[in-house]
Amino acid sequence: MKEQESPRGIGFFEKYLTIWVGICMIVGILIGVYLPAIPNFLSNFEYASVSIPVAILIWLMIYPMMLKVDFNSIKKVGENPRGLIVTWVSNWLIKPFTMYAIALFFFNVVFKDFISPDLAKEYLAGAVLLGAAPCTAMVFVWSHLTKGNPAYTLVQVATNDLIILVGFVPIVGFLLGMSNISIPWGTLFLSVFLFVVIPLAAGVISRTMITKNKGLEYFEKTFIPKFNNVTIVGLLLTLIIIFSFQGKTIVENPLNIILIAIPLIIQTFLIFFIAYLWARAWKLPHDIAAPAGMIGASNFFELAVAVAISIFGLGSGAALATVVGVLVEVPVMLQLVKIVNNTRGWFPNPVKEQ
Repeated sequence: MKEQESPRGIGFFEKYLTIWVGICMIVGILIGVYLPAIPNFLSNFEYASVSIPVAILIWLMIYPMMLKVDFNSIKKVGENPRGLIVTWVSNWLIKPFTMYAIALFFFNVVFKDFISPDLAKEYLAGAVLLGAAPCTAMVFVWSHLTKGNPAYTLVQVATNDLIILVGFVPIVGFLLGMSNISIPWGTLFLSVFLFVVIPLAAGVISRTMITKNKGLEYFEKTFIPKFNNVTIVGLLLTLIIIFSFQGKTIVENPLNIILIAIPLIIQTFLIFFIAYLWARAWKLPHDIAAPAGMIGASNFFELAVAVAISIFGLGSGAALATVVGVLVEVPVMLQLVKIVNNTRGWFPNPVKEQ
């Protein structure tokens, strides 16, 4: 398998994402508290429980990610199946259920004196949405920072995107049903169609047409970089809108941000070590073990945020929980990058491929 050129390292916006999220949180809260007419006005633009302004912003976030996925890489799926088995099993048969168990324990038991039962259910729902959506974009950055195999990372992302199409809805429905959280199935399916199927199809069509007309080098080095900051801008504007709807709730319960973050951070470290140590036990090379561990630890938070808003609303605890996932992701993942780079000696050297 010939390696593709490594993607750029973590950029300025991504590196300080937690700071930008914090700023957007403050701006959104101030709008919600002092300019409530703005979120009230935005709430008028909905269709089938989906906020149209937020839907547009989320498309701006997700479409550039889908441009990076080359489904031709799936042809190489059998070249090192054990690494993919680690990814698939940890992401889809372990992660959603450990996230559910950890969130349920903290929100319903540990924090029961600080969170109302209704809020606990909504926070649990947000955590479940994060747990059922493994990363599809930032993992390219984490893989690059840990010297992961870029071609193999691409295979992992491409297959995960396909699994999301068929696995996300039933897993989310099953786990939320276990906690008696009412699920509007039509809205859940619509959300996946809007925020996965449409941008995925748009990405595939764009890649195919532009590559055919102008070549792969133009597509990867000129076209994709045009969207480097679009995703971040779309994310930050979405966060301002979400926090404007959450302003009063956060002002009244500022501790809740920390309470939500605790189980999310614990889950991130847990699923990372499950996949990473499994890869070590199977004696996989480090450049495959690294992205295998990182892809499950990181989340497709754009999808989680979109679905939380569609199902539960902009002002819901579920939407807030998914946004807290954005808040903690970058600093936690950077710590995992350090762990991966400091444990390179645990793994055999990669085999030189022809």
